Amino acid sequence: MSEPQPPERPEVPGERPDAQGERRHLPGERPSVSGESRAPEDGAVAATGMGGAMDLGAAEAETLEQEPREPEPAGRDERARSLWSDAWRDLRRNPVFILSALVILFLVVISLWPSLIASGNPLRCDLAKAQDGAEPGHPFGYNGQGCDVYTRTVYGARASVTVGVCATLGVALLGSVLGGLAGFFGGKWDAVLSRATDIFFAIPVVLGGLVLLSVITSSTVWPVVGFIVLLGWPQISRIARGSVITAKQHDYVQAARALGASPSRILLRHIAPNAVAPVIVVATIALGTYIALEATLSYLGVGLKPPSVSWGIDISSASPYVRNAPHALLWPSGALAVTVLAFIMLGDAVRDALDPKLR
Repeated sequence: MSEPQPPERPEVPGERPDAQGERRHLPGERPSVSGESRAPEDGAVAATGMGGAMDLGAAEAETLEQEPREPEPAGRDERARSLWSDAWRDLRRNPVFILSALVILFLVVISLWPSLIASGNPLRCDLAKAQDGAEPGHPFGYNGQGCDVYTRTVYGARASVTVGVCATLGVALLGSVLGGLAGFFGGKWDAVLSRATDIFFAIPVVLGGLVLLSVITSSTVWPVVGFIVLLGWPQISRIARGSVITAKQHDYVQAARALGASPSRILLRHIAPNAVAPVIVVATIALGTYIALEATLSYLGVGLKPPSVSWGIDISSASPYVRNAPHALLWPSGALAVTVLAFIMLGDAVRDALDPKLR
């Protein structure tokens, strides 16, 4: 009686029979398990219903099986950056900017609220203590009229900072408007403005102040502010004109003009934001110069006049007594020098941050 033969297995693609009739898998294949669907491995050929073949690697199959990932949100460093954001980032890391900004902040605070650190009256004087040195409650001593030098030095910051800030705002506004219009429209307007700036540049600042301010008897800061604006706008105008001429040659301005944008929109929306940086730099540096100019005019007797309290007035009144009471000249002069230096250092830091050539 013949022994029953085991049922033959159907041929499976990828297998070959051995000498004993058993199916042996090709190298790199794993044997199939009953009930388990076999997926084509790397380099295998899968039959298709269209009568062709498709090579599908394991790595590619895994990639296709993965679900699409959502795009990760852009990080803080990948966001669009502008000139102003880059400048602010550089300024925060600049110790010169931080130091000058702290000094200027302190000056602004004592200009607004001088009584925070000085409780005396700057106009109260005692001739019996004229030219006396420091004593408790009066660390800077007394000047030639017996006034407290510390109190007058603190209160003198108000006039100097007010003149510097107001004059700078007026000069920047007037010069930017006139220079921007001349650079944008050109033609006769540009030629007239250029000749006008040449005339104002020819006027000596100190001599002009002696002539114009000598006929004014007001003791307020506004005549000095008006004089500085009158003779200071040509410098800002030249800077603004050149910056606008450079900006209007850029491609984005030409594109806006081709799309039919009005001249006012082109000037205000496209040119002005990109041409204001040089004006800010020059105006910041000029602010310290205007404070020094106010002190010079007050020293000469044509700027601020008593009973106003100003560093220039105190320096002028202390000059005759420099040998007997040098402290009366030292403290207001030192305050003036520190203030001017702080604004100049601030302007230099802003210039370095806004200049793309220095990056």
